[in-house]
Amino acid sequence: MNPSVLPNHLIIAPILIPLVAGAIMLFYNDRNRQTKLVMGLVAVGLMFLSSVELMSDAKELGAAGGAIVQLYRLGDWPVPIGIVLVLDRLSAMMVMLTALLAAPSLIYAAAGWHGKGQHYHSMFQFLLAGVNGSFLTGDLFNLFVFFEVMLAASYGLMLHGSGAARVKAGLQYIAVNLAASLFFLIGVALVYGTTGTLNMADIGRAVRELDDVPRLLFHTAAGFLGIAFLVKAAIWPLCFWLPPTYASASPPAAAIMAIMTKVGIYVILRLSLLILGPDAGASAGFGAPVLMIGGVLTMTFGMIGILGTPELVRKGGYLAIISSGTVLAAVGFAQAGGGAALLGGALYYLIGSTAAVSAFFLIAEPVSRDDTGSDEGAPDEPEPLAERWEWTPMGLDTVEDTTAPASQRTVSWLTMAICFALIAAMLAGLPPMPGFIGKFAILRGAVDGNMALSGHLPVMLWIYMAVLILSGLGALIALIRFGIRRFWAEEGPAPRILALEVAPVLILLGMILVLTLRADAVLGYTRATADLLLEPAIYRKAVLKDASRLDAAPAQNHVPVTVPEDAQ
Repeated sequence: MNPSVLPNHLIIAPILIPLVAGAIMLFYNDRNRQTKLVMGLVAVGLMFLSSVELMSDAKELGAAGGAIVQLYRLGDWPVPIGIVLVLDRLSAMMVMLTALLAAPSLIYAAAGWHGKGQHYHSMFQFLLAGVNGSFLTGDLFNLFVFFEVMLAASYGLMLHGSGAARVKAGLQYIAVNLAASLFFLIGVALVYGTTGTLNMADIGRAVRELDDVPRLLFHTAAGFLGIAFLVKAAIWPLCFWLPPTYASASPPAAAIMAIMTKVGIYVILRLSLLILGPDAGASAGFGAPVLMIGGVLTMTFGMIGILGTPELVRKGGYLAIISSGTVLAAVGFAQAGGGAALLGGALYYLIGSTAAVSAFFLIAEPVSRDDTGSDEGAPDEPEPLAERWEWTPMGLDTVEDTTAPASQRTVSWLTMAICFALIAAMLAGLPPMPGFIGKFAILRGAVDGNMALSGHLPVMLWIYMAVLILSGLGALIALIRFGIRRFWAEEGPAPRILALEVAPVLILLGMILVLTLRADAVLGYTRATADLLLEPAIYRKAVLKDASRLDAAPAQNHVPVTVPEDAQ
């Protein structure tokens, strides 16, 4: 048989690997945390290897002279009826980013955080399965399913441990996301009622053919979906839940939850360009002004928040908000015709800023340990490595773990200061960090594409550029002020910080270093990704042509489709 028509089962691997690993861990008693940790790291390693192969496939196929979209039909049902997973450059990039963030977060949890309750490792793996499924699915119904899997696991991770502040923030987080899920369901129902399909590519085809009244109803559906995803993307004023939630969560949980705001951004990016893009007829550009204005206001709110809040861990929440606002505004400009260069720079910035925010949450708790001022303080600290807690029907019992001597090693306060300075430089956008490179690419793309915009858009674009620079300055002032007070001005013994807590931060800093050294290659990838996103007909025809071929040929699970770049 020709290998080119064999099913590419690797597409489903990033979903199945963590799903199976998390299910197997449920059969293990919580006394076996070290075993669960090893199983989790193996699962994350396999997920990373599969994401590398998927990204390699996306790059090689895309370089063949057209846009290649790989389809995987679960149950081998035809498109658009059946469940389909779709792999392109954007989804491959996001799956790899998830795997890169998962390993440091999981390693950090081994410093004692995974022992504060039951089933931490299973919930961690289920969250990864939901996130990867959201990136790979090709229809709205299964996007809702994976979205709920992700949220259900995040509820457990958010509440993992104890403390009134964590429970209060966790209940608020659950209530907000349940409301967003309700909006999601209403939007899905309205989309199906107006277009008769839930496949994203097929929705994009159907929107262009809608009459005036159904189109109005579809715009209402898009509004409901937009609210649901913008809540998760933390756009202002729907971002009030994020700072207290992430500040109250344990550091490893907050670090991996940093990718969850990017799930909302991914869906907004996918739907706004695929369904409401430039070839959507009367619906072209619907929602773009909301993204542009909302993104700028989100960046402004995050800048004010990071300057005003005294707690370091809460500053991380506002840094995540600034990151989300930067990318959301860029998506709005791209939808309105801002060009691929601006969007490509925003995608590069997304990768670097997400890694930096994740590292920030990991370093914030050790740096704030042994509180001596208003800026410091953390919700709790991990228990000593020699002692763990286990839930029993009678309450909490201590469980002795056998740990290696290396797990008790500590690091110097100078090492923490250097790591903090590097993360601060990245988040503030100082050269030569990826934060600077990404912002520079955005600014250059905005200037180059300025002539393509008209009316009120150029004014909004210049405002966006100004706020982009000022938000970096605000982050720099806030973090330098904290760093000087914490590392230079305070006296007394430095807190005891385990090497196991610093190693994940160093891994993420290594990832940031690679982004810096390989900036040209990564920017080339994100720019090519933006080019394809701004040609939604390529994606639609690739997915829907697969359905037309079913009438004339036996179904295959993997159908690579090449569509010329000038396809309309």
